[in-house]
Amino acid sequence: MKAWQHFKTINHHRRLVREGCFKVGLYRQGICHDLSKYMPSEFLIGCKYYQGTRSPNNAEREIKGYSAAWLHHKGRNRHHYEYWLDYSVDSKQGIIGMKMPVKYVVEMFMDRIAACKTYQGSSYNDGSPLEYYEKGAARLGPMVHPDTAKLLHHLLKMLAREGEEKTFSYIRHKILKKLKKY
Repeated sequence: MKAWQHFKTINHHRRLVREGCFKVGLYRQGICHDLSKYMPSEFLIGCKYYQGTRSPNNAEREIKGYSAAWLHHKGRNRHHYEYWLDYSVDSKQGIIGMKMPVKYVVEMFMDRIAACKTYQGSSYNDGSPLEYYEKGAARLGPMVHPDTAKLLHHLLKMLAREGEEKTFSYIRHKILKKLKKY
């Protein structure tokens, strides 16, 4: 088991998300982000499947056919679109993605940046989170609400084009400022 390495990876990732969230004014989310990763049901599995170059949940999934740690994690962290899956009021649609509150979409955006920085290290660039998202976005279909997908994709494209400083300023002064008016 690689407990120390896994612990450092979690702390590094959380620090990056916290810094990003603080820059846009999401202080509570920055502090509380991914605290469930320290719970035994997630932490011990993370130690067992730790590789340092990707999420240990992927390794667990490859070996067991599912990831118990991920199932625990996504049910407790609102910044994951999987948290927002529910039955549609239209019974023909089955399970679909509900519209995520904007503050959680922004936290998800920060989470994607931090994950790419954590696992890509020095090869990270501001286009990395967009590239990662676009590789998997086609598979998501009705699991992500169209408005949620549109906002996340917009922010990822802006990050790739304009960089962090401009994108974070836009989030703080345009996206999140609208929320404070109500």
